[in-house]
Amino acid sequence: MTLGSTIPSGRDAVRPPAVAGQFYPADPGVLAAEIGQLFEQCSGDVPAGIPVALISPHAGYMYSGLTAAEGYHAVRSGEFDAVVVVSPSHREYFDGISVYPGRSYSTPLGEMPVDDALRRALTGGDEIIRVSDAGHHGEHAIEVQLPFIATLFGKIPFLPVVMGDQRSPLCYHLGRRLPEALSGRKALIVASTDLSHYHPYATAQRIDGRFIDLLGKFDYRGIMEGLEDGSVEACGGGPAVAVLMAAAALGADRVVIHHHCNSGDTGGDASAVVGYVSAVATAP
Repeated sequence: MTLGSTIPSGRDAVRPPAVAGQFYPADPGVLAAEIGQLFEQCSGDVPAGIPVALISPHAGYMYSGLTAAEGYHAVRSGEFDAVVVVSPSHREYFDGISVYPGRSYSTPLGEMPVDDALRRALTGGDEIIRVSDAGHHGEHAIEVQLPFIATLFGKIPFLPVVMGDQRSPLCYHLGRRLPEALSGRKALIVASTDLSHYHPYATAQRIDGRFIDLLGKFDYRGIMEGLEDGSVEACGGGPAVAVLMAAAALGADRVVIHHHCNSGDTGGDASAVVGYVSAVATAP
């Protein structure tokens, strides 16, 4: 599938929730209470420095909710004027990278407005990053981040970005373009990714340990090389590479791992688990 064309008529579109009631509660009160409970379980650690980027998982909250909460809890004191969420495309392949053309994403906690100025800054004159709804309709990896963002920062403008292709040239292209688009802004950049999928528990720990080690070293090129040679696994590895590269260009010099586990730790079948990690890149 090729990347859809710009859809001017879709500028007022509101993207409805696709996985509310499945990955997280659809009832606003129940959802708010669950996120509050997850935050209450967090360690409370806040990394030194200015938070620039967050690596966050995107499974159902019953599996990865605490891991995600630990990462968001660590950036709760950040002063941001926008959030960019970069995700993989689980349900459709398309060439390039898409930025949602509509007005907002709807969540049980209210609408999250799309930052049109950032959208124009990131896509203007770009042949790879384009305004399109490709990859956005049923994709959960952006959607599950939004209740955490809304809880901490209210209806902050955000930019939903989906990578239809995670080859290294596109990852590095996005990693270069994001800092240009974010010049003059105080934005948090979120990479939505889970780690390895459906290995036995011990195997997953070994494979995920490689990603986490490279992540802690802020070695986004090492992650990219590992994704390409198969020694590292992450369904949103491309978004992680692009976001870490952008964070480095924006002054981040350190990555702090806040939580990691797999679905075998949170009630899933230990014979076939999915890995999760949250981490924050900070600038001095």
